[in-house]
Amino acid sequence: MVRLLVCGTAGRMGRRLVALAHDDPELKVTGATERAGHPALGTDVGELAGVGRMGVPVAVDLAAALPAADVVVAFVNVAAATIDQAQACAAAEKPLVVGTTGLSEDQERQFRQAAAGIPVVKASNFSVGVTVLLQLVEEAASLLGPSFDIEVVESHHSLKKDAPSGTALSLARAAARARGIDLEQGARHGRKGLVGERTRNEIGIHALRAGDIVGHHTVLFGGMGETLEFVHRAQSRDTFAVGALRAAKWVIGQPPGFYTMRDVLGLKPL
Repeated sequence: MVRLLVCGTAGRMGRRLVALAHDDPELKVTGATERAGHPALGTDVGELAGVGRMGVPVAVDLAAALPAADVVVAFVNVAAATIDQAQACAAAEKPLVVGTTGLSEDQERQFRQAAAGIPVVKASNFSVGVTVLLQLVEEAASLLGPSFDIEVVESHHSLKKDAPSGTALSLARAAARARGIDLEQGARHGRKGLVGERTRNEIGIHALRAGDIVGHHTVLFGGMGETLEFVHRAQSRDTFAVGALRAAKWVIGQPPGFYTMRDVLGLKPL
């Protein structure tokens, strides 16, 4: 039985993590945290997730809740909170699974420094399908070569705060890596005006925001006389929660270091 602590438990992802963990005979939720002042503090986490009373109140002190947990899962899109969570887990020597996106380069550096010494699974998208998609996109970019243009289009709900999505950036990085493109120089985030002809070393990245779209990602390879598209559509946030819980089980006992869902699935590097 893996003892699980969920950070950001009142959020949409946090509640689904709790609900799915409740139904998993290999998992037991022993801790739940939220930010100071959140109205869910003190609420039973099971009732908050809609699965009935579990006897675990939502707390604010992560450090105090850590001794009763084997692993922490955090989906909190606040950079400072993510870094604080990493520091607390490192101090308690607890593995961490992180789904936070939108960190700047400096924030990512701070996060990695804070989490040094523990095993961490960090992914922009915990979907098993997206993990496989990343591998397929990298392989396709290599096989098709520079004669095929690459465009990445992502769609999410109107409440999403960061753009483009972390998954879209991961897909663009996978393609850029295979083609030897410097994404910092080659990324084109939308186009407007007289931008000139498209160059071979650019990757278009486009973000759409509308309604309650969970997550759609398309990678288009366009050549002369033909196109190839890879499409992933998430119908439910459960796909991300299921992947994160799978990562939580896997990361326990792993050597300290930073891992991705590719490691969790055992996919071989290209």
